[in-house]
Amino acid sequence: MIKGGRSLISSAPVFSNDAKKLLVCTGNNVSIFSTSTGLQITELEGHTALVTSVIVVPTFTPASQILCYCWTSSLDGTVRYWDFSLPELMKTVDIRMPIFSMVIPRLLTQGTEIDGKPSNLFAYLSVENAKVRHDQRKVHRQILKCNLTKSRLATGVVLAQTQLPESITISSSGKFFGIPNKRKLHVWEVVAPDHEAAPIKRITLHHTKNLTVFAFHPTERIVAAGDVTGRILIWRNFGSRTFSLGGLTDRRAMNNEDERPGVRGDDDADSCATWHWHSAEVKVLSFSSDGAFLYSVCRIPFNNYFLGGGKEGVLVVWQLDLGKKKFLPRIGSPLLYFTTSLDPSLSSVSCADNLIHLLKMPSMEIFKSISGIKLPCSFPGIYEGLCSRFIFDQTAGLVAFRTENYRIQFYSLFDDRENFEVQIFERNHQPSDDVTVLVTLMALSPDGSMMSTAETKLPEEGLGGLVCLKFWTSGPQSKGFSLSTIIYEPHRDAGISAIAFHPTRHMAVSSSFGGDFKIWARSHEFQQREQMLENPGWTCHAVGSYKKKPMTAAAFSGDGSVLAIAAETVITIWDPEKNVLVAVIGETLELLKNIITTFGTVGIFVGFTHPHPITMLSFIGNSECLVSASRGLKSQLSLWSLSKLSVSWSYKLQAEAVASAMDVSYFAVLALLPQSSKCTELTETKRDGREGVILLFKAGEPIPVATWSVKKANGGGLAFVHVNSVSFKGNVLDGKSPPALLAYINGDHEYVLFNPYNLEVHEPSMVVRENRVGMEDETGRFGYASIYGELPEFDVKRNQIELAPLLPSEKPWETIFSGSSHNLPPITKLCSAFLESLLEKRTASITV
Repeated sequence: MIKGGRSLISSAPVFSNDAKKLLVCTGNNVSIFSTSTGLQITELEGHTALVTSVIVVPTFTPASQILCYCWTSSLDGTVRYWDFSLPELMKTVDIRMPIFSMVIPRLLTQGTEIDGKPSNLFAYLSVENAKVRHDQRKVHRQILKCNLTKSRLATGVVLAQTQLPESITISSSGKFFGIPNKRKLHVWEVVAPDHEAAPIKRITLHHTKNLTVFAFHPTERIVAAGDVTGRILIWRNFGSRTFSLGGLTDRRAMNNEDERPGVRGDDDADSCATWHWHSAEVKVLSFSSDGAFLYSVCRIPFNNYFLGGGKEGVLVVWQLDLGKKKFLPRIGSPLLYFTTSLDPSLSSVSCADNLIHLLKMPSMEIFKSISGIKLPCSFPGIYEGLCSRFIFDQTAGLVAFRTENYRIQFYSLFDDRENFEVQIFERNHQPSDDVTVLVTLMALSPDGSMMSTAETKLPEEGLGGLVCLKFWTSGPQSKGFSLSTIIYEPHRDAGISAIAFHPTRHMAVSSSFGGDFKIWARSHEFQQREQMLENPGWTCHAVGSYKKKPMTAAAFSGDGSVLAIAAETVITIWDPEKNVLVAVIGETLELLKNIITTFGTVGIFVGFTHPHPITMLSFIGNSECLVSASRGLKSQLSLWSLSKLSVSWSYKLQAEAVASAMDVSYFAVLALLPQSSKCTELTETKRDGREGVILLFKAGEPIPVATWSVKKANGGGLAFVHVNSVSFKGNVLDGKSPPALLAYINGDHEYVLFNPYNLEVHEPSMVVRENRVGMEDETGRFGYASIYGELPEFDVKRNQIELAPLLPSEKPWETIFSGSSHNLPPITKLCSAFLESLLEKRTASITV
């Protein structure tokens, strides 16, 4: 099993003592990258929930900089001590409460002994302390003290209680730490030597607006804080009375506002200055290592942007003495963290698009970047369901994502790093710009050598909308794509609904909501060899339509001899070479449903035909089976037999994605769980945050071969990926590699690669249910109902009715629809029988 795609920006990264490594929180692990190459070196594995903070144990002599120890905290309620040079877990402290932030002041001072004996090491934790009283859950966010040496919490020490989990900030000397709490800033002084019952002094600085972030000056008693309006406040000489004089204060001095400009009330500070340049809340504040500069970044909310909203990508550098500023603009993404290292020439910034830049200081030049998968981007609601979220290159093991800056990012599933990006639309996009162009669809040829994209230019004030279809060819050594052909308004003014490539030829099909589809081919496909162009473009080879119905999905068969186009609720089968309609699947069922509805017998065929337009089509390997899926209030998943031109089986499932293997007759379906279910197993699954299930089918069989419950299925995807023997070494069982790996990507763009044919592998996040467990006891049920129980709208009893023989009877209409859908008689026989049943039959009279 291979996992990847985790967020690099859930917490601030930390440099090692020699600044040669960067420790990054990535989900439940800590990934360690080389600052010289930007590649991952190793990983710390052991936490079972999100890692929230990393603290590198500092060294105070040049010879000891080779030591690599760190402490980590996590939402799993543990604090762990590591040697990250090996890597090896050294110690675990379990406090049984989720930890959101942690600081260890004693690590920042050289003295660690009292009277020649090692002193206890204490950490201050921001936790969520849940207490259950009278069946009511009350959650308290607290700042607690923990004895790491004795692996226990300090008894009765609660420094503060807050409404939300707050991040703890500590000074570089380790003498002060604090938290923002609404309009207050709490600062504590750490006494030396520290012990469990040591008194901890605190001051509170007040402001008129909610504070969002703050930072301590490295050498002086100066603290800077940012608020929700974009202002930065600088308190100088804070705590000089409370901390220095043992709590004795001069009330006359404190109440004299003329001697303390900008200080509110009785706050313990000599002065407070206000700087205002940012237009929204300040989210990043950090002093330079010498304290001469202050770095700040704000975030501008815009259209519910991911990670809470942020559109400004400007780093502001303030000169502390003069208040002057300079900028590092156009980074291209909102900034979340600014991290300095012990090397004054090296820093890093973490960006909201899952990217970490390493900077040369003080010029702030970007010399290396560490890129993860770009996070999901937001689009106008009317286009959300019409856009492809990502596509797979099954041969090379790549996945491609749309990005906010009109690009497509190609990411290696085996190497867990970015391969390259393709600029789809030439525009100097900035995060604060409005979205004017949408990349609505993407498609790759099976061998990964060709790509097609569909763009929609949004109209401005109702004017100027444009649809564009582009074809791309792969570059040298499969690095990047170059634009080959641009086709404006390929389907007149209608939007493009689907794009699919021929498996063996330079041919593609695009379907539209306007009621037609077009087959495109490269120019040399139908030219003689001596007439081949040097740079052949794409031209229209054929045009087709069916009853002017919107064409909603398209797919080629495994050998390319058959083209399937969905015309709303029916499937049309075409010969792509001759552009001839071969057959129509599902039309008989649709006509019968309309007839029954007209005469008052509603819903008999709901389980056997799509009640909503088909949105997905996929041929199953080299078999004669075709799977279709529709989405809506009555979502449907159906498997069709092309030899019989009828449905083999059908489930009421909301399929999020369908993937089929190229060389074997297996296909997988990612389905969302129903909102309400009587099945206890499903209920427990949803409590764990798992909202979907992967079903593995063999072509022609209605019962899944295996199932897996997964998290964050909404917005996810599936694909069978060819095994890369180099990248997959060490994961092959019994010296045999599987024919293909199944890749699952969730809605947050985290992914896992696993062998779907090995049913004995059990993982906490992907639990495999054994094949046919308990299915023999489920008489009269099949498929989804046999595994998960009854869906609210799914009538299992209907499937228990015996097949009705096609024999004439007095009232054939009453029994003619009792059989299976693929055994129904032709429409001519049904219509005549139905009309005869409505007529009154006369009895013959004989006179003697």
